[in-house]
Amino acid sequence: MVAIDARGMRLGVIGMRNNFDRAGRMIVDKRIDHGTAFDWGRVSDDYARYRNIYPSEFYRRILDRGLCRDGQTVLDLGTGTGVLPRALARYGASWIGIDISENQIAQARRLSEGLNVEYRVMPAERIDFPDGTFDVITACQCFWYFDHEAIHNKLHRMLADGGRILVLYMAWLPFEDRIAGASERLILKYNPNWSGEGERMRPISIPDCYRDGFKIVHHEEYTLEVPFTRESWNGRVKACRGIGASLHEGEVSSWEREHMRLLERIAPERFKVLHYAAMAELKRI
Repeated sequence: MVAIDARGMRLGVIGMRNNFDRAGRMIVDKRIDHGTAFDWGRVSDDYARYRNIYPSEFYRRILDRGLCRDGQTVLDLGTGTGVLPRALARYGASWIGIDISENQIAQARRLSEGLNVEYRVMPAERIDFPDGTFDVITACQCFWYFDHEAIHNKLHRMLADGGRILVLYMAWLPFEDRIAGASERLILKYNPNWSGEGERMRPISIPDCYRDGFKIVHHEEYTLEVPFTRESWNGRVKACRGIGASLHEGEVSSWEREHMRLLERIAPERFKVLHYAAMAELKRI
């Protein structure tokens, strides 16, 4: 089974084991960016400011499936700055978000003040909640990073009867969108090890181990036009794995200067970037 990462990278057989630094933040795997280390905590400020970009349709399709609402208990894996729980908490679910990065969780807590959301710092492989705790487990932009051989039985145990895993994804389309393609080429100029380039619309691929205890009951893929300014698009691209999460500070600054000059040449002050979104819904059986 070939799985697709958060920028379309082929990882081969899912089941990778991430290695972390002593602070538990750096992620290194030879199948991601040719083994280049990355740390989402390094881009937490930009992530919080620029990556809350999912259009209302993205959330509407979740709610229309009857998920993440109306008294349900939801676990959000790899929650980052809590984008998903923050957007959906008002629909009546109780949320717990987990992430390996202390910096990401700090931003999530700041941005979620007053909402019915709890956050914990931990990798997905170390979760341990009582049996049947959750009605829904979500994973948005992160499912491909987990060691699924280690966690899929845990997820099954922690879900209530008939509970759901909802895998979510959105990515820019560099071949169809001129601005996205130009930005992607500049990422590769500064970080040729980045393996997230060349995304095309496709279903989310689910590792074979989930055939034991789960059934895929729904999937869908659709295009979206996402609005940006030059500043917000620059911030969104900078807060990706290939730039802010992996390059040194001086390299990031050089990239940003060149990227802004590029946008001044090729993009109006306000524009839309073509993306696609996808979901895969697994039912516990």
